Amino acid sequence: MGYRYETHMHTCQGSACGVSTGAEQARFYRDLGYTGIFVTDHFTGGNTAVPRELPWKERIDRFCSGWEDARIEGEKIGLDVFFAWEQNFDGDEYLVYGPDKAWLLAHPDVEHWTRRRQLEEVHRAGGAVIQAHPFRDRDYIKYILLGPKYCDGIEVANTFNHRWNDVCARNYARMYGFPVTAGSDNHCWQRVDPALAMGVETDARLEGPKDFARLILSRGGFRPVVPEGWFDVDPAEVSPPPVYWIDEDDPDFRRRPAERDFLNGEE
Repeated sequence: MGYRYETHMHTCQGSACGVSTGAEQARFYRDLGYTGIFVTDHFTGGNTAVPRELPWKERIDRFCSGWEDARIEGEKIGLDVFFAWEQNFDGDEYLVYGPDKAWLLAHPDVEHWTRRRQLEEVHRAGGAVIQAHPFRDRDYIKYILLGPKYCDGIEVANTFNHRWNDVCARNYARMYGFPVTAGSDNHCWQRVDPALAMGVETDARLEGPKDFARLILSRGGFRPVVPEGWFDVDPAEVSPPPVYWIDEDDPDFRRRPAERDFLNGEE
């Protein structure tokens, strides 16, 4: 018996697409029997609820308000609530675990960092980076972009993905030896079927977000929580769009065709 955590969820205070408050989300996961949650609201590169013209401190105070609301409620009801965030670049999004609010306040240039700089600085702070739902296909995503140089692991299952998206993500992680996570990407607790709630299960209780980052970097001590049968997809019924590699080091090849059959797990 391990400890279950939601690794990917949003609040209406920090994410413009969020519907539920941090406190509402906390109560939902407590009732599901989770040990804790990571609040991963959309940061400045994505669908943030925070006006970008405000001074940096006010922006971060507002950005963190959903997490703080959840944390206060969590202390009342016995749920661990940890801080993290989700940053968007060009439709490719990354979950950042480890650095805290004080770290963000001390790094006002973070919103202008490249993917590589983000990974380097997060590592320097004792954190880890996961590429979120890498094969998600939505109207707002122009390309499926894979950034293996810019993350420590892959989110292979997401409650609101098409299941073939996650089959591709799982196969991708296996091909390249990435540690894997899962998350519900919950924006509204009322829209989450409890039977499809995802996350990770750890062998030991986490004391803070850096504990989870250490597990990711050490590639052990946790496993994804994914509903049985989630990856049961008939490849013949799916026609995935093209997939591209990201390479910030080579401006002439920033989007190179991946030329891999991720759906069938073939290189």
